[in-house]
Amino acid sequence: MRCPYCGSEDTQVKDSRPAEDATSIRRRRICPDCGGRFTTFERVQLRELLVVKKTGRKAPFDRNKLVRSFQIALRKRPVDPDRIERAVSGIVRRLESSGESEISSEEIGLQVLEALKSLDDVAFVRYASVYRDFSHAEDFEKVIAEINAKIGRDSVVDP
Repeated sequence: MRCPYCGSEDTQVKDSRPAEDATSIRRRRICPDCGGRFTTFERVQLRELLVVKKTGRKAPFDRNKLVRSFQIALRKRPVDPDRIERAVSGIVRRLESSGESEISSEEIGLQVLEALKSLDDVAFVRYASVYRDFSHAEDFEKVIAEINAKIGRDSVVDP
């Protein structure tokens, strides 16, 4: 592993342990050349995934892009970063274990919407406005009505 401080390729692992999400290994490393200390995470990758865009173009799946989508939708929202990481890991696990090597961007978007719906209503509306290409205020009203209907169903108490 290359040192992020001096670029040396001779770094040493000082400590390894499972990460909090239990889907990766956390490694503490040190560079013998500059003394820099840093942490890396190692994840299992079941298969190489390609994302098929709406235009038909194919691109390698990028987990970091998925994380950024969540971060943008959840900006300034009170959601624990661990919950975001679990949601992202769950989506990646489902995609990798689907048996498909090519996944449509629409499928990924639907999974993000579903995850955001359970994390935060505001983030869900934000993401939906881009994903569903809202063009009018009525589009927002429809999604908010869906959320309110869901809340109404969830809060109904059986007699």
